[in-house]
Amino acid sequence: MRARDFLVEIGTEELPPGSLAALSAAFAEGLGSALTGASLTHGDIEPFATPRRLALVVKRLAARQADQKIARKGPPVTAAFDTNGQPTRAALAFAESCGVHLDQLGRVEEPKGVFLHYSGVKPGLPAAEVLPGLVQQALDRLPIARRMRWGAGEAEFVRPVHWVVMLHGQQVIDCALFGIQASDRSRGHRFHAPGEIKVTPTTYEGRLESVGKVVASAARRRKLILDGVSSLAAELGGTALLPGDLLDEVTALVEWPVPVAGRFEESFLRLPEEVVIATVRDHQRYFPVRDADGRLTSRFITVSNIESRDTAQVRAGNERVVRPRLSDAAFFWDSDLKRSLAERREELAAVTYHRKLGSQLQRTRRVEALAEQLAAATGADPAVARRAAELAKCDLLTAMVGEFPELQGTMGRYYAAAAGEAPEVASALEEQYLPRFAGDRLPATPAGSSLALADRLDTLVGIFAAGEKPTGTKDPYGLRRAALGLLRILIEQRIEVDLVSLIDTALSAVRADMRLGEGTADIVVTTGTFRALPETDPVAAEVYDYVMERLRGYYVEAAPALSGDLLDAVLARRPGSPLDLDTRLHALSAFVALPEAASLTAANKRIANLLRKADDDIPPRVDASLLEDPAERALAIALEGLRPEVEALLEARSYDAALRRLASLRPAVDAFFDGVMVMADSTAVRRNRLGLLAIIERLFVRVGDLSRLQA
Repeated sequence: MRARDFLVEIGTEELPPGSLAALSAAFAEGLGSALTGASLTHGDIEPFATPRRLALVVKRLAARQADQKIARKGPPVTAAFDTNGQPTRAALAFAESCGVHLDQLGRVEEPKGVFLHYSGVKPGLPAAEVLPGLVQQALDRLPIARRMRWGAGEAEFVRPVHWVVMLHGQQVIDCALFGIQASDRSRGHRFHAPGEIKVTPTTYEGRLESVGKVVASAARRRKLILDGVSSLAAELGGTALLPGDLLDEVTALVEWPVPVAGRFEESFLRLPEEVVIATVRDHQRYFPVRDADGRLTSRFITVSNIESRDTAQVRAGNERVVRPRLSDAAFFWDSDLKRSLAERREELAAVTYHRKLGSQLQRTRRVEALAEQLAAATGADPAVARRAAELAKCDLLTAMVGEFPELQGTMGRYYAAAAGEAPEVASALEEQYLPRFAGDRLPATPAGSSLALADRLDTLVGIFAAGEKPTGTKDPYGLRRAALGLLRILIEQRIEVDLVSLIDTALSAVRADMRLGEGTADIVVTTGTFRALPETDPVAAEVYDYVMERLRGYYVEAAPALSGDLLDAVLARRPGSPLDLDTRLHALSAFVALPEAASLTAANKRIANLLRKADDDIPPRVDASLLEDPAERALAIALEGLRPEVEALLEARSYDAALRRLASLRPAVDAFFDGVMVMADSTAVRRNRLGLLAIIERLFVRVGDLSRLQA
């Protein structure tokens, strides 16, 4: 039988819009893996997903499984037959498990002896027999956090299931899923075409659209929404704001998208535009519209799920919904402006930041000190950085942020400006949350960078000190994002700091507040001067390691070539400055491209092994009188000639130039290892040669541990 297209559709109640894309992708991937594992050949798998269905069309699915060759090794012949040549229980059991008589088994000779052997062919089953189980397997593996039950049955799924379609070509697969018999009947739009629609794998998409008023392809539906909203906005003389996440959500909410324009009173445009956009876009899932000059207008576009005969009623209904939302926002804005952020600061004492780490006011004081200290590194005015930190969390107490949590920081900027705070202070209040996600912009002002760094440092150190570091995939406090944001700011804005010292400083402040929380009020944190913790402090070491490990993800995104053994080589030196680490990493990347690199890398591995295994005390200097071989004398002379220059370059962090100079040692190093026995019988000579190699290692390792590089 020839291959035919296969269709499976699971019809449900409205699926959660935030999960629709992930469910569809997982369904396609899961069924593809199941088909491959079952030896059913097939072509492309095309996913379809709407609010009320998950479906797949598998192109050219084989009519039956491929025959499977079977080869099994049994017990050794010595154990299969007794001394009289009679079969033992082991031989009979093996033959029975293979489904053949004992005399049908062969023998295979191996180095360990002669064994019974079975070879045969397992005929493939018809696709119709195995497909129900494979589909069920894929459905069982969908990423569903909590499954629902419905009715009196035991079936579970993300939402109640109402119909199942399963067809291989024209053939309906005889099976039941979720207690529902599979058929060739899909269903159309809930209002436009609620009846059954006969489909086949080849007519599925077209029939649903022409008869059922359902655009089954999520990708095509998204494109229709994008084009329709853009076109309607152009008719209004403007441009729609079309963020990808909102497009995805609206795509997951409708089966038959129909853009409809609406408007609200222009008086609401006196509000900050972020408030209007949050109300219209985030709360109502409408698309705001800007005019030709980029100004926000009082127009919006919604995407209806029906093609109404009375569009005016649809428009009026959406306008009625958005109006009270904007009225509430205007009330919050006017109420919040009656009190400045500074007047709210002391109220942060009543807001718990963390049960072990104290209130938001305690945290604010810690961040103030860190931001002021960081000002020297970022180039900020210390007073501005501290003032921004004082007000940083005050907008959390405003009515507007209570209603729109996503506007924290943004509203702080507006309220600070309204109260007459310095422009850089106001900007820093918003910039403290940057970057919010991978690829997001960084703080634009020095004070903003100081505050963003201080806030992330306190978060990282505090949560680790509280014993709640991330585990596995769980990261409830967003520490991975905080660490990556901190690293991006330091590296991309070229900010030089001693991260180890900063972690110690932040940890001292956190622990002081933790002691205060336990009733020991002998330490009060009010300035930027804290007790330095020992370098061996386990929490400080954990925070440092956690932050630096995030560099792997950072470089995978920013510079994949730097994310492997090159990063391992530099991290082995535990550099205090992320910026310095980045400089070393790029220098090492340039070094490994040199023709001398492979030989010197291999030599460094050999040196590291020799020094690690050596039982001798290695002298800090080379004794010239003990240099017996011409090759070791030549290496010592070459090393002494360039060492002062290399050390000066290393001190100046000119790592690229230092490594290029060290590359000139290659001929002397090669000659040394070709002609000199390092582990000489004479203790003095052996120690002297190890000392010579140790000097080479110390110079290279100042940039990175070359022994960790792959050959």
